[in-house]
Amino acid sequence: MKRGKQLNGSAAEVEAAFYEALNRADIDALMQLWADDEEIVCIHPGGPRLHGHAAIQASWEAILERGGLQIRPSQLHETHNLMSSVHTVIEGVTSSGGEPAHLLATNVYIKTPQGWRIVLHHVSVAPGVVPAHEHPTSSLH
Repeated sequence: MKRGKQLNGSAAEVEAAFYEALNRADIDALMQLWADDEEIVCIHPGGPRLHGHAAIQASWEAILERGGLQIRPSQLHETHNLMSSVHTVIEGVTSSGGEPAHLLATNVYIKTPQGWRIVLHHVSVAPGVVPAHEHPTSSLH
């Protein structure tokens, strides 16, 4: 599944485009953000490990068939180098009963000739209330 579209910018910009596409239920935009490699992986909460574009696209089509997901990513923790970036975020959602809930997501990006692309999206259900914003402490060793 080759794509020629160049996405310049950072992995964080690709992540923002990913959540915007989910909120709009835009499958085409969503899938253009994934790497061309068939070794890409997506794991939805409580779901199996999905490999490759066909399986991942089919899963998103089923999830988004009733419209966008109103996900609000926050509390980004980013670890990166020149060619890869690993992001963990808290995904704020509203449950079917109207209560706020949250999920924990890990998104992994690689730098390709076409720009930054997703190679892994893994989400799990988080217990309890949405945590307050964490302020890391610094120390010298």
